[in-house]
Amino acid sequence: MKIFNLLLLVAVSILFLNKVALSLETKTIIDLQLAKKMADACEAKRATTEWRPLNIAIVDSGADLVLFRRQDGAFLGSIDIALNKAKSAVMIPYPTRAIGELVYGKDGEPARVPGLVTVDFLVPFPGGLPIRAQNGDLIGAIGVSGATGDQDEECAQAALDSVKDMLK
Repeated sequence: MKIFNLLLLVAVSILFLNKVALSLETKTIIDLQLAKKMADACEAKRATTEWRPLNIAIVDSGADLVLFRRQDGAFLGSIDIALNKAKSAVMIPYPTRAIGELVYGKDGEPARVPGLVTVDFLVPFPGGLPIRAQNGDLIGAIGVSGATGDQDEECAQAALDSVKDMLK
């Protein structure tokens, strides 16, 4: 009888652990391979234009730097701006253009959250985009700086577009 009880306990344990293991979710993360592909796409986009050289920063969902690239001749002052655009877009998970509209208003409308302007790292102008998995989970952000804000944002969007199939 003891052997039967022991075998039954082992069988139930195996079934339980198997069910727990199968129920664990996998989450898309930003790794170096994904970040490199994004930066490559941004640099390829810039190569087809007359834009000034760029700084590209990619952070994970905790705002930790995964990859940084500074193109030859990119403004040194844009290094911190690119990093802060990425941090802004992950910590307040909206494009930095939208953060600017929250802080300063849009088309004559009053600002909705003017106090955000007091946040040290916050960059309230275009060039930072959150990176979301296909299920909507925030997994990081990209910040681009060196050209105009619109061009920086266009380059960041090209980077996102290049990996959309990998964001499962």
